[in-house]
Amino acid sequence: MKIKLKRVFQCQNCGYASPKWIGKCPDCGAWNSFIEEVVEEEKKHTLNTMDKPQPLSLSSVELSVTDRISTGIGELDRVLGGGIVKGSLILIGGDPGIGKSTLLLQASSSIAKFGKVLYVSAEESLAQIKLRAERLKINLPDIFLLSETSVERIIECARQDDFAAIIIDSIQTVYTEDAVSAPGSVSQIRESATKFMHLAKTTAVPVFLIGHVTKEGAIAGPRVLEHLVDTVLYFEGDRGYAYRILRSVKNRFGPANEIGVFEMTGMGLEEVTNPSLLFLSEHANSSGSVVTATIEGTRAILTEIQALVTPSNFGMPRRNFIGVDYQRVNLLVAVLEKRGRLNLQGADIFINVVGGLKITEPSQDLAVVSAIVSSFRDTPLPEGVVVFGEIGLSGEVRAISQTEIRLREASRIGMKVAIIPKSNMERLKDTFRLRIKGVRSINELIEIISS
Repeated sequence: MKIKLKRVFQCQNCGYASPKWIGKCPDCGAWNSFIEEVVEEEKKHTLNTMDKPQPLSLSSVELSVTDRISTGIGELDRVLGGGIVKGSLILIGGDPGIGKSTLLLQASSSIAKFGKVLYVSAEESLAQIKLRAERLKINLPDIFLLSETSVERIIECARQDDFAAIIIDSIQTVYTEDAVSAPGSVSQIRESATKFMHLAKTTAVPVFLIGHVTKEGAIAGPRVLEHLVDTVLYFEGDRGYAYRILRSVKNRFGPANEIGVFEMTGMGLEEVTNPSLLFLSEHANSSGSVVTATIEGTRAILTEIQALVTPSNFGMPRRNFIGVDYQRVNLLVAVLEKRGRLNLQGADIFINVVGGLKITEPSQDLAVVSAIVSSFRDTPLPEGVVVFGEIGLSGEVRAISQTEIRLREASRIGMKVAIIPKSNMERLKDTFRLRIKGVRSINELIEIISS
């Protein structure tokens, strides 16, 4: 089999290949992302008759119940879908210093109860990891440390013993000899991740990959890395704040978009078992402040949406939204101006979701509109009110899903009144310990807020 070397320019953002350097990637639109790399082309050969794969009938495929390994951290187990599946490849990404290495080192102390854990660091020395472990009060003989950057040597070490889990810190700093480009490049990340995936599947040992993120918040390297792994977890939050949110973006063994909430302390990451109380702990009953219920994975979470509407001192009003979709809120402002007869053209509007949570589902429409109207009229909502619902372009309030889960969480927290879509109110089967008001349009909502 002949091997042929070829030089190409590859986009480090999406993996698009070009025979020459170009400034803007035609696939993902990134600027100045092309780097020259050397790739190998293998001569294609025909398969023998005996090598042809044989398909199996769907009815003949047998299922096996796989036991999961608990990490000892409830919020992490929730995000993973109930624990670690043996032989799975898990990618964890996040900003530098947000707590990726700390979380996996804490999880190693519990995984070590099931067997040995191999922690491979390609960035830090063994002494640095030991210092972090002492700060977390972790000193177990079944946690083994390895400072290595060669993928082949890491795999050779991993196959010499029976490990319960393997942690690679990080995938952007290791390299394989099968790719001649620099560590962190598209070909290196792809080939290295493929080798670790083969290691996980052949040994039934779960492998964790720590990944760096770009300034846009995505995993550095090609999107093919996220397609290779079984689970993709993202750490969200600002290093200036104590709270961290671990979100499941992809999970082949559990629900996607599940979140786990942590608090960074001097002793490491501590799980927050009741996020609703955390996000509402400093809620003040003032104008522009509204409590809403959002669905994150399999559970409902109550959080606070704040709005500030002030007259603009400039020719162009400012719009600044944190935690909500920018285009969606602009649409809601236009509906308020057209259907609700509110003059917001000359006003600065600021929206913030308390706690660093990012809400993407349309159920937050009614809460955002309520916060804007409350701030514009300088009229606070009564204490103990939760608001959620979707708004259409004609100003109608549309039904949303999983209403009873949201109401049950609001009732558990101690809310007294719920403002929801009228159509959802008519479909409720259970009775809740709170008064429910149904609205059909934003005009009815404005009347309730103004009354």
